[in-house]
Amino acid sequence: MSAQTDTPGSVTAVYQVSGMSCGHCEGSVSAEISEIPGVSSVKAVASTGEVTVVSTAPLDEEAVRAAVDEAGFELTGRA
Repeated sequence: MSAQTDTPGSVTAVYQVSGMSCGHCEGSVSAEISEIPGVSSVKAVASTGEVTVVSTAPLDEEAVRAAVDEAGFELTGRA
C-alpha cells in the first residue's frame, strides 16, 4: 500500500491486477488507466500482474479499479 514520490509533482503507485496473461492484456489495462486524469505513464506486466502508474497526484483507487474493470480485469489491491 505504498506510494512513493519519484520526482517533484510525481507519484508512483503499484497495483496488483488479476487475469492478465499476454501483451494484449497489458495494453488494454494500460490504455484504460492512461485515461484517468493526471496519469503520466502506465506499465503493466502480465507475468507478475503488477501495474505501475505514475501520476501528478495520488489517484483515487476506485477510479483505478473502474478503469481495470473496463479493461476486463480485476484490481486486487496495491502491490
